[in-house]
Amino acid sequence: MTTKLINQNEFLRLLLRSEREILRYVMTIVPNTADAQEIMQEAAVALWQQVDKYDPSQPFVAWACSFAANKAREFRRKNHRWKGFLDEELASQLVKRRAEMTPELDRRVDFLRECLLGLPARQREIVEKYYFEQASIDAVSQAAGRSADAVYKALQRIRSQLMDCVSGKLMAREGRG
Repeated sequence: MTTKLINQNEFLRLLLRSEREILRYVMTIVPNTADAQEIMQEAAVALWQQVDKYDPSQPFVAWACSFAANKAREFRRKNHRWKGFLDEELASQLVKRRAEMTPELDRRVDFLRECLLGLPARQREIVEKYYFEQASIDAVSQAAGRSADAVYKALQRIRSQLMDCVSGKLMAREGRG
């Protein structure tokens, strides 16, 4: 059986489409965003170097996460700050548990997208600026024409609304709502 090789454009499309999920996976092992992003970059290079070994009939994310997990382990071994944070066995258990929960997490992300679309435009703009564009509270408050305290309180209310919305959709899906 021969496996079809993917070209550079297909690889980039798969990687970009999966980047957030792979990053969340890395953050299971190394919960610092800057470190996780650095690991993600190293994993992307390793993936590209091994792209000829990828079987397109298999899920890309699982293949990519195995590279990312290896890079995260290397990072933790080299970086003294993380050495005592999480032992190897516990890290492996977290990675395994994350893989088991992926379908549930994917459902929740889909519901969260739906709930975000249901927010009033002003609330959605605050969420997008703060979480997706990673703007500071000061930048968000300036754009919204509100104080930083008001933005913090708005984010707290919005998070609560989104949590209730996602929980409601999960309960309805399970027939309990």
